[in-house]
Amino acid sequence: MSSHEVLSEVGAKKRSRVMTRSMKLGYCICDVNRQCPCDMLISQDICPCAGERPAPGAASEVRLTALSTNMGCASKINATDLEGLLVRLPQVNDPAVLSGLAAGDDAGVYRLNESTTLVQTVDVFTPCVDDPYVFGKICAANCLSDIYAMGAVPRTALSILAFPSETHDKEIMYQMLKGAMEVLKDAGCALLGGHSIKDKEVKLGFSITGTIDATKVVSLETARSGDVLVLTKPLGVGVLSFAQQIGRTSLMGLPAAHASMMELNQQASEAMVKVGVSACTDITGFGLFGHLLRMLRHSGVSARIYADALPSFAGVLELLREGVIPGAMERNEEFVAGDLVVGEGVAEEYKYLGLSAETSGGLMIAVPRVRHPMLLQELATRGVLAATIGEICSGRDTAINLVTTKYGGAMSLKKNQSECVHEAGCCSDVFGGAEARPGVDIGSTVPGSMKAFGDLIASVTATGKIDKRVKELILFALVVKEGCEACLDMHYGKALGMGITPEELDEAAWCAVLIGGAPVKMAYGRYLASRKSREQGQ
Repeated sequence: MSSHEVLSEVGAKKRSRVMTRSMKLGYCICDVNRQCPCDMLISQDICPCAGERPAPGAASEVRLTALSTNMGCASKINATDLEGLLVRLPQVNDPAVLSGLAAGDDAGVYRLNESTTLVQTVDVFTPCVDDPYVFGKICAANCLSDIYAMGAVPRTALSILAFPSETHDKEIMYQMLKGAMEVLKDAGCALLGGHSIKDKEVKLGFSITGTIDATKVVSLETARSGDVLVLTKPLGVGVLSFAQQIGRTSLMGLPAAHASMMELNQQASEAMVKVGVSACTDITGFGLFGHLLRMLRHSGVSARIYADALPSFAGVLELLREGVIPGAMERNEEFVAGDLVVGEGVAEEYKYLGLSAETSGGLMIAVPRVRHPMLLQELATRGVLAATIGEICSGRDTAINLVTTKYGGAMSLKKNQSECVHEAGCCSDVFGGAEARPGVDIGSTVPGSMKAFGDLIASVTATGKIDKRVKELILFALVVKEGCEACLDMHYGKALGMGITPEELDEAAWCAVLIGGAPVKMAYGRYLASRKSREQGQ
């Protein structure tokens, strides 16, 4: 026997006893949907009902994704069917529930007492990679994301495991749980136990309980007109996973996608809590547009998304152009169809990119414009990708407008009585944009020269013969002289984040006034008044 150990005399008797019962009944005593002898006995000489299992060592030969019909979060029930079900359920009228079914939020929030507020979530899905250890890590990171999206701290976890234990090596289960426990440990979250069942399809998930200050809960239903939308991970996991499943080769972005899925959203969550943001949701199976639409509907607003600002893993856009479009995208498109308007000139692949079912995707954060530079600085300090992808708008006529260019005149500002258009490619975009990473396309239509310019700025602003803090004051004076309000916002927030005081910034600004004269002084005064007005408005 090549697939398992040779049966002992006791094992042979047990097999004979079990098979005799099954054949007499006309049904397999373990699974009435199969005959006895079953296919596994015929092909591998293994009787699962008698407790026989594949030989150890077979785990490395198993492709987990081959055991899944839909991989990762693409295995979710589509949003249209789910929402149709949820609206029919009875309301939960408990004053201790601060956020529950009605809010449709990432996790439920329950006030236990005056000092303790719980945040709870549960997530279960199928493998999106073949390595069980990596899948375990991805699964834990994904399940923790709902807690992080609310701005909470994860505390405990319970596992949910479904596995074909009668036909596959139990070492696979061990590796899955081992990987998951490592990520949970990194998050400071204790695994207390769990539940397991036999199933033909592998599934793993966790129920996570966290805690939060009730006054600091970040919901998805509180986005406000004027907020800026920031995304913290690239898109395209679903596309790459599907391409791998159908045998496509040369998937350059796949290693980066795997690394991204294993990465916790903890740092992004801590950054947004520190800055103070309007709303947040994590991006998973419903895709960017699906999760954004849920945020918009519950907040009563609309959004403008800039196609060329959407970050994606390397090769994803090319795959979409070639028609590699998973079925999950069709389901997600059905959900958003009536609320998504694709602007003139937007290539079709960007629409599909926003519909891609993500697994362990990033956080999509709606932040007041005045705090946008501070959020970018906090994310950059923590090494988190920060792509500014759009803005929240008033009105519900069209929920999501996908437009061609990142700016399109929307940020036109007055400068010395003449029109000053904040163009794509100015320094605030480079500072505030996503950090370039191997296997990631940051705003895939941005030319290589833009990325090279970003590298130049990073080099110039680094500490050298001149201290980094002094360099920022110099740059601030230069920006005051130039008069670009968006750049001023960026550098003002960046400087404050470095511990530079408003008084020091004013002194640097007067150096610019010395060179530029009264027009520069007047423009800087208008900027300070505008900034103060926006801060008071928030």
